[in-house]
Amino acid sequence: MNNQNIHPTIAALEKRMIEFRRHLHQHPELGFEEVETARYIIDQIKAVDLEIRHPVAKTGIVAHMHNGEGPCIALRADMDALPIQETAEVPYKSVNDGVMHACGHDGHVAILLGTLLALDRHRDAWQGTIKFIFQPAEEGEGGAEKMIAEGVLKNPDVAAIFGLHIWNYQPVGIIGVQSGPVLASADSFEISVRGTGGHGAVPQDTVDAVYVASQLVVSLQSIVSRNLDPLESGVVTIGQITGGDNFNIIADEVHLKGTTRAYREQDRELIKDRLQTICDGVATTYGATIDLHYRDSYPSTVNDPDMTEVVTRAAKRVAGDGVGKPFLSMGGEDMSFFLREVPGCFFFLGSAKPEHEHAVVSHHNSRFDFNERALAAGASVFMEIVHEMLPAKS
Repeated sequence: MNNQNIHPTIAALEKRMIEFRRHLHQHPELGFEEVETARYIIDQIKAVDLEIRHPVAKTGIVAHMHNGEGPCIALRADMDALPIQETAEVPYKSVNDGVMHACGHDGHVAILLGTLLALDRHRDAWQGTIKFIFQPAEEGEGGAEKMIAEGVLKNPDVAAIFGLHIWNYQPVGIIGVQSGPVLASADSFEISVRGTGGHGAVPQDTVDAVYVASQLVVSLQSIVSRNLDPLESGVVTIGQITGGDNFNIIADEVHLKGTTRAYREQDRELIKDRLQTICDGVATTYGATIDLHYRDSYPSTVNDPDMTEVVTRAAKRVAGDGVGKPFLSMGGEDMSFFLREVPGCFFFLGSAKPEHEHAVVSHHNSRFDFNERALAAGASVFMEIVHEMLPAKS
């Protein structure tokens, strides 16, 4: 990793961090099922002077490292894997059928473990309290929200929180950070279209649910193209359509599933309102019944300006001129719930493998893997954040 200022203690722990990551990659578990993952994490830190809370939100862990008087900050990593059959041929390939770490959460845990062990060795360099949050169920189950409900940000109160994401869209050694929204809200919806079925040769006696659903799909795309400010970002995606019984039968019912994304809360609400309005209008136009069931899921992930400056300074001490704007997407992250409660910053850690830098192997892909050299860089940035936020021991 050229021109990287890796913290010496992190450099000494790098091989161990790689071992952490590979063990976790081989033994992935789905959200709220991270029983063995949690046991493994606790085994790695049980010799450290910590106050450990487990379980939190079913399988989560909060490790408090107290070191005299001072503020309390939190560092967070998510633990869960995805329901994907791994196809990458690597020595640490998943041994759990149909489950895979395809988003880098194994790396997040390894980075946080390495940071914890390093900070324990440098208690003379800081004072206060650090909460190491090992969070379950980021992938769609909202583990962060449940941890907050169980008081993870209290006793003592967290003044600021920081997290990172392994990011294959950027080369290793590049750190992306910026203030404001960095990931979108991520909501879901289901729509039921009910008409009147009948024979395919006698359409005049029917209300064709397939035809109505087709008109609905087209109409919903007008929300982004004609209702949203063109300088802002939004997505309405229909990901699944099911209905019909046979080629010569006009369907009486069709079901649609989809997702909406937005960076701004006002756009999130606009999309939601327009979905309902368009469903009602199409139903009236074609004589069908349309029911919309909308699920508020993750809000957008919004970085605090002051905490972004903290991370930027910390990252520059590690990566120098390798710090810049992140590669943005309309993906969602439940770090957003933490950032709604306390100031903080979520940043992106470049992790593309050399052979993938010009042909990205995307997150949530069955061949997903990342450059393990990113682990030491991520932990070094966390170390620098702590030195920015917590005073040296007097």
